[in-house]
Amino acid sequence: MTRISIEEHTVADSEAGPYALTTGTDGALWFTLVHSGRIGRLVPGEEPTSHRLDPTCGPTVITPGPDGALWFTEYRADRIGRITTDGVIDEFDVPTPGCGPFGIATGPDGALWFTETASDRIGRITTDGHITEFSLPVTGAFPSAITAGDDGMWFTLNQAGAIGRIDMTGAVDIHPLPTEAAAPVGIASGNDGTLWFVEIAAGQIGRITPDGQITEFPLPDRTARPHAVTVDEHGAAWFTEWGGNRVGTITPDGSVTVHDLPTPHSEPHGITVGPDGALWTALETGALARIAANSAP
Repeated sequence: MTRISIEEHTVADSEAGPYALTTGTDGALWFTLVHSGRIGRLVPGEEPTSHRLDPTCGPTVITPGPDGALWFTEYRADRIGRITTDGVIDEFDVPTPGCGPFGIATGPDGALWFTETASDRIGRITTDGHITEFSLPVTGAFPSAITAGDDGMWFTLNQAGAIGRIDMTGAVDIHPLPTEAAAPVGIASGNDGTLWFVEIAAGQIGRITPDGQITEFPLPDRTARPHAVTVDEHGAAWFTEWGGNRVGTITPDGSVTVHDLPTPHSEPHGITVGPDGALWTALETGALARIAANSAP
């Protein structure tokens, strides 16, 4: 049988707010400290380090770029940031003031695509810092997380209760969710061309095919407030339960398993596959948690 071990690694104080994390090309975990305006770095087994930004900029989501650097959104400063693996930082202002950039991911065109939560736009930034913005055909939709699919960028519309897709020319399709007011947040590409997403208000995990067919899977605890999702090498989707203090996994056929985190009220947010092959999640209370499967007799 397989059992799960979870270990917490303190990377900041409880006020700094580890929020999102990803694996860099340097074999390290890179993470945002949303409340202290820093980008952190952790090589599993070593001490964490961090790089200072504007303390009030609100770094949120971070992702590897096509250029080997890490790219991140500055939610409160309306900027996109870039940090090289040796710590050199560049920042780029988004043209629309007050836009609240949040999600960011590399597209198939070699640019970074990001969401603008407060302006109903999707942005695109090239690796040399040129930004283009595309308006969505909805208002007040609060576009949130974004990921690359086989045929474009897919994103959640948190307040519109829908999943959106934008192609490389800026054409947008909107797919309303079956569950009203589900408030989707995290989204990740599956290994088979489908997309997995979480519905924070409905307590469900969703799956959408490239042609827009949606399936929803209720969680055992509908008040768990699932927040972020990632897909492992086996095609299973892993997600955080911000309200339930758990991480969970769902197989392609919809089978759900959840695991309690060791520390109560640890506020799990982002989740990713780490450089060591384990799952890692950012705990807003100041740690990164490593989730690993261990074989047992």
